Amino acid sequence: MDRRVYGRIMAALTHQEPDRVPIWDLIDSWPTFEHFASGETDPISANVKVYNGLAIDLCRGLYMPADPASEGRQFDGGNHKSKMSGLTCWMVEYPIKTLDDVRAWRCDPLTEEQVWAEAEHIVRIRDALAPQTMYVPGRGMGFHEAYGMMGLAPFCLALHDAPEQIERIIDTLNARSCVHAKVYAEANICPMYFIGDDIAYKGRTMFSLQTLRELFFPYLKRMCEPLVNAGIEVIYHTDGYIMDIIDDLLDCGVSGLNPLEPLAGNDIAAIKKRYGDNLVLVGGMDCSQLLPLGSPQDVREGVKQLLREAGHSGGLFIGSSSEIVPATPLENILTFYEACQEFGRYPLQV
Repeated sequence: MDRRVYGRIMAALTHQEPDRVPIWDLIDSWPTFEHFASGETDPISANVKVYNGLAIDLCRGLYMPADPASEGRQFDGGNHKSKMSGLTCWMVEYPIKTLDDVRAWRCDPLTEEQVWAEAEHIVRIRDALAPQTMYVPGRGMGFHEAYGMMGLAPFCLALHDAPEQIERIIDTLNARSCVHAKVYAEANICPMYFIGDDIAYKGRTMFSLQTLRELFFPYLKRMCEPLVNAGIEVIYHTDGYIMDIIDDLLDCGVSGLNPLEPLAGNDIAAIKKRYGDNLVLVGGMDCSQLLPLGSPQDVREGVKQLLREAGHSGGLFIGSSSEIVPATPLENILTFYEACQEFGRYPLQV
């Protein structure tokens, strides 16, 4: 990494004020890839041009957006089949459809050798994005993957009708994720690790606190343990409302929260005030309304407001409240990152 970029990231990660607030994001925008990497067919090279071109300091994954002209394209999403039309993608087939499928589901254990082979590929991505952008590797911890194999409603019914089988599935998937965490802790590819499992929506969590404390937090803690022991900071991602579960996440070993969706009811200023010394705040800029539907001036004002609420004393990686979604105009995308660089310099003047 470029020393200045690395120093900027590490200062903010340790709640100090660097030269400016680091920028973190994931880009799902065909116009942006056309703007920075037109004609580039290699996904890694295309992403390097996009992230470096936007001066994004950290990214949590590589994504090659689909051409909106690929109307009706179907693809295998791993645990499901999906269909894409224009700017929208949705699941069309789940591998688990019935309670009998739940009871019959099995999965082979994951070996450390398999993960080490994957880690070598991640190192190549990391080195390609350097020196300007830090690649933060990561994985889900198994809970989202479990309900993602059957859909949310069938998962909730199975929680009632076959709870032991659901717990078996979560435990199996989490064990695979823990192998990832162990290997990446030993590999020390990055000072951070990203765990993404959606458990919330607007206004509340998707599951009761009792369910989360029985079937989610213990498994999240198990996955965090080797990372925390290795001195690697865990950035945890869930869309939606998290105000009621922040203390639980801290108890699991989480040291950063993403994406801090403001329209879900999260009070970023209050989170900063209460947890600012213990949590790195990652994201925060509304990507569902403001970025895709606001004017460039709205975007600039939104950046300034977010910096006022959470930018002081370090501890902020500014970015979208999940990712840059396909419907976001290119002008707003360029304006957003330019404003982050302009107004994010310390001492903040917002």
